[in-house]
Amino acid sequence: MTTALIVLAAGRGSRMKSDRPKVLHELGGVPLFAHALAAGRALGAERTLLVVGHGGDMVGRAARDLDPEVIVVEQAEQRGTAHAVRQARKALTGFEGDAVVLYGDTPFVRPQTLQAMREARARHDVVVLGFEPADPGRYGRLVMAGERLERIVEYRDATEAERAITLCNSGIVMADAELLFSLAAAVGNDNASGEYYLTDIVELAGRRGLSAGVVRCEEAETLGINTRAELAAAEAAFQARARAQALENGVTLLAPETVFFALDTVLGRDVVVEPNVVFGPGVTVETGARIRAFSHLEGCHVGAGAIVGPYARLRPGAELSNDVRIGNFVEIKNAQIGDGAKVNHLSYIGDAEIGAGTNIGAGTVTCNYDGVMKHRTVIGRRAFIGSDTMLVAPVTVGDEAMTASGSVITQDVPDGSLALGRARQVNKPGFARRLFERLKAARARRGREQQDREQ
Repeated sequence: MTTALIVLAAGRGSRMKSDRPKVLHELGGVPLFAHALAAGRALGAERTLLVVGHGGDMVGRAARDLDPEVIVVEQAEQRGTAHAVRQARKALTGFEGDAVVLYGDTPFVRPQTLQAMREARARHDVVVLGFEPADPGRYGRLVMAGERLERIVEYRDATEAERAITLCNSGIVMADAELLFSLAAAVGNDNASGEYYLTDIVELAGRRGLSAGVVRCEEAETLGINTRAELAAAEAAFQARARAQALENGVTLLAPETVFFALDTVLGRDVVVEPNVVFGPGVTVETGARIRAFSHLEGCHVGAGAIVGPYARLRPGAELSNDVRIGNFVEIKNAQIGDGAKVNHLSYIGDAEIGAGTNIGAGTVTCNYDGVMKHRTVIGRRAFIGSDTMLVAPVTVGDEAMTASGSVITQDVPDGSLALGRARQVNKPGFARRLFERLKAARARRGREQQDREQ
């Protein structure tokens, strides 16, 4: 069955007290709405639409950065959820299949739950996701007649008897796309808020002789985020889930509560993660690698058996092959490090290619930026780069070549060659003592002059 995903992300989010749209606040290293997009991808959605409003340009750019195929639709006026769904109709012209409506500020709906809704579509024309919270509070209520959903009533419009119902509405709904748009078009705004509620489609479907049903989920899946406090609580919940999943998949976390994951972090079996490690978006770590304490990784790949850290930073484009060693206070950016290569101490490797078995000495820097353009450094296999070497890109160091410690390398180094790029050392006997005596005398003279001025 083909499916389209409609993610509603038009709200201002005034309770966030922010100049940014609510859905651009991050959870698990990505904007809130990205979690709904991920759930839709897991469902195999053929088309994905994001309905934007407040800060729509910013939200649209962020969405296309994550997925260039996302269709961004504008809701110029925020007049309710049914009105938001109507805006997606034109973009789905000719689409045949189901549409599922998700929310950009509700990040925890599981793919399994959406799959259960898809299966329920075999029995019902409209399927709504419901839950029973510990405190029903001001949630909309699902009014049932046996297994059939009769209608959804918003709390402010509900009678006392309806408010006593504990089965509540998540807002998530699935139906045939054409039916969904037809029902949404028929929704009126004769209610306490004067808005077009998507929830009204259930009662409208019943009037047409159509069936509506409910799939139930845990309350935690329906958590919506409206404040900074709720965002912090959601981050804690996300991290707890991610850590538990990593442990279940065979990853060793030495201090789980200190490790932070992104939505798309992938760790292979027998990876060991030491305390205080942060995984930003786009990280894959292969089997048997070890990420040592206080390291930060984003947009990178770590090969099998590699060791990273402690206190290492891998930035986007870092590609570590198998058994690589990246040590303390080393930063790698947009660079490929070959099998078994070592960058163990206090170095920056950016816009570079390091061959297999090469050793990079402490304090080495690839000088990749000239103030306008980035340039690339290429180092061959089994090379030895001496400590405190400055490699001024663009430059190539050949296989089994060597640079002397303290060198500034500005020209290519052929295979097997030794490059020295430093001034000849000159020793001046006795000069240091004479210089120190002169400096001390000058300091004493300035002290006497200061005293004279104060008197």
